[in-house]
Amino acid sequence: MSCNSTIAIGFAALLLSISAGRTAEFGRPATAEEIKAWNIDVTPDGTGLPDGRGDVVRGQQVFEDNCSACHGTKGEGGLADRLVGGRGSLATDHPVKTVGSFWPYATTLFDYVRRAMPYPAPQTLSDDDTYAVVAYILHLNDIVPANAVLDRGSLPKVKMPNRDGFVPDMEFISITNSRQHQGRKP
Repeated sequence: MSCNSTIAIGFAALLLSISAGRTAEFGRPATAEEIKAWNIDVTPDGTGLPDGRGDVVRGQQVFEDNCSACHGTKGEGGLADRLVGGRGSLATDHPVKTVGSFWPYATTLFDYVRRAMPYPAPQTLSDDDTYAVVAYILHLNDIVPANAVLDRGSLPKVKMPNRDGFVPDMEFISITNSRQHQGRKP
């Protein structure tokens, strides 16, 4: 090994040790309260849904105030994606992917609205207003009636029209969960 190589390796080791020492000084562990504030995901079975409730009537007002500028007055589309319609179009040459035609779980809609909407101010809707706007969007898609009230108990029971439309590709049927070290067989 040449002298230059030895010097380069030594210098790299020195930089790594300095970097490692400073890494310990960067940041701090998150508190339980901070983790809880970011742990807002909702699973398809409803795990993670918060307390609260919302109805279609309130949802219409929340939608008009916070969503219609981008999604149109009745969710038909505007600057942002269309949310309504498209049922029966997925197998055609021109599929229309909306909440009513494509999404498999109503809980996913809640999760997305709560986490990412409204566009200019995500996570500003209350849980009650999020349930309400979800009820309204589902109503616009003829999935729930005009008198629907959604909460953590009723939302996971909503059967979406495309609920059974998602099937794994055969090449992905045997996926291993690295945390459990178990494979799933067809």
